[in-house]
Order: sequence, then structure tokens, then C-alpha cells
Amino acid sequence: MLNVSIIGASGYSGAELAKLVARHPEFSLTHCFVSEQSTDKHKLISELYPEHTGLLDIELEPLNQQAFSLIEQSTDYVCLCTDHKVSVELAPVFLQMGKRVFDLSGGYRLSDNEDYETYYGFSHPYQDWLTQAQYGLAEWYGDAIKAAKLVAVAGCYPTAALNALKPLQQADLISAQPVIINAVSGVTGAGRKANVTSHFCEVSLAPYGLFTHRHTPEIEKYLSHPVLFTPHLGNFKRGILETIYVTLKENVTTNQVDAAYQVLADEPLIRLKASQLPSIKAVENQPFVDIGWQQKGNQLIVVVAIDNLLKGAAGQALQCMNLAAGLDHYQGLGMSA
Repeated sequence: MLNVSIIGASGYSGAELAKLVARHPEFSLTHCFVSEQSTDKHKLISELYPEHTGLLDIELEPLNQQAFSLIEQSTDYVCLCTDHKVSVELAPVFLQMGKRVFDLSGGYRLSDNEDYETYYGFSHPYQDWLTQAQYGLAEWYGDAIKAAKLVAVAGCYPTAALNALKPLQQADLISAQPVIINAVSGVTGAGRKANVTSHFCEVSLAPYGLFTHRHTPEIEKYLSHPVLFTPHLGNFKRGILETIYVTLKENVTTNQVDAAYQVLADEPLIRLKASQLPSIKAVENQPFVDIGWQQKGNQLIVVVAIDNLLKGAAGQALQCMNLAAGLDHYQGLGMSA
């Protein structure tokens, strides 16, 4: 049994991960922490999320010096469900303790400090760890994740985009033109902190972060292809739907496209829908990636849907933890459609 501590367990992704770990047959949820300044400290997770009463009647402990001692003594895996600037500073502390760290923020997803300055607004202080961090996209980097000490769990929008596009890129079917990604996420993707721009009653479907969103360099890095990525915030709770416009190379056939996607055919958490286009309803509260596509000439439209809190965050983190533990990556996530 591996002991797991979650830092930032009061947020949406943190609570989702706590639920998964608490139910996992090979992991023990040892501690759940929040910052010393958090108004949630000393509350039970089930007070904040009553749907988890009986499962997560676990105290949210403040992350103080005593907490660091507890983690050093009793934890195997540390999961960071924190702001990227917090994760950047915390990860090296736990790595120096010899812990395996799974960071759900963007703090270690990129290798280029210039991108951190441009898209995140700070200079990354730990270039050595940034270089050593392994990107946590479970279906594509499983062997490397198994060996990594620091796993930078893939972002929610990139998880959908990369699973939809990497088969085409691997098969060398995409033309040199940028891929256009039109994406929409539920408001849980904006986090739990109060903010009028993400207040449910104030949200109307609207784009944000044009040309500046930090998931753009993440997608481009792991796709090795330029993209035009436009995210939108929708007035629903959870889920991501991306409509992706791909210009294929000349004379690429539908059979070639279909064959390219077969690289994912045996992945238990990926459902290839072909011409049956995905929807958020089908993946809400599910760990799956649903991918559908239709082609006309050299124009391909790919539609992909995920739950942003599961496959886009906590579920992806659990897959990485499973791989690190030598388990099937989908263990503890359920397989029913």
C-alpha cells in the first residue's frame, strides 16, 4: 500500500483526486493539506463536498512545518493540486525528501523558461528540475512516467487536443498549416476561488486568452506542430469539448485517417467514435476521451470531449500514479460507459 498526500485538496481537482485515491485498492490517502492561510483548514473535505460524506471525512490540515515533517515520515507520493507558482516552489522540497511528486499545475510542463516568462509571467527558478520533469500524458509517455520522480500532469485542454491530434501527426498526415483548436470548458476549469468572471450566474459563453493562453505552448511542444488555440468558458459545471480543424496533406484518404487513429484503439480510456461525434454529456463524471472525426477532401474536423476534472486533471494524475506504482494505468478509474 502506497501512502499519498494531496496538497490543495479543497479545490475541485484536489477533491476529485482525493475521492479517487480514497477508493483505490493500492493507495492510502494519508493526508490532505491546504495553505496555512486557507479558510478551509481544519474542515473536513466532506463539509465542503457533502456528496463525499462517509468517504472523505478527512481533515484539511494546514501546510506548516509539522505538515512537512509528516509528509517526510509517512508519504510515498505527493500530489500538488496548487497554483503553478506554489507548485514550482514546493516540488523541489518534496523531491529532496525522496518523494515522487505529481504536479497537476503548469509549473513543470514546459522546458523553455522563455515560455514561462511569456505565458506564465515569471522566470522559472528550477531549470534542473524543469529539465527532468516528465510530461504526464499517460497513453503516450507511459514508460517514461514509470521512471520519473517528477511528473507534470498534462493540462486539461492539451489532454483533449493531444490525444486527438498525435495519431495524425505520428502518421505524418497533417500539412504545414497551423491546426485550429476551438475549445470550451465548464466553469470548474476556472477553479474554486471566488471570481466574478467565473461566477456561474455571470458566465456567458465567451472566448478568452486569445494568442496568450498558456496551454498553447504546451500543445505545440508535445504535438511538434503550430496551433491556433482559442479557449472559451461555458455556463456549465464540468467537461471540455474541442472542435479541431486540420488541413491534411494532399491526397490523404479517409482510410489513412481511420488507420492513424488505430494507435489508440486498445487504450481502455479512449473511445474512438469515428463519424459519431462526441458530446460533453457522454463524458461528464467519466474518465474517458471520446474522439470523433469527419473528412471532406483535405479538410478534417476532429471533435474530442473529456471531463476536465477527471481525464483533464485528477483522473490523469491517478493514471500517472498507477504507472509509477507498476499498475495498469486505468486501475481505480472504472471502465463502464
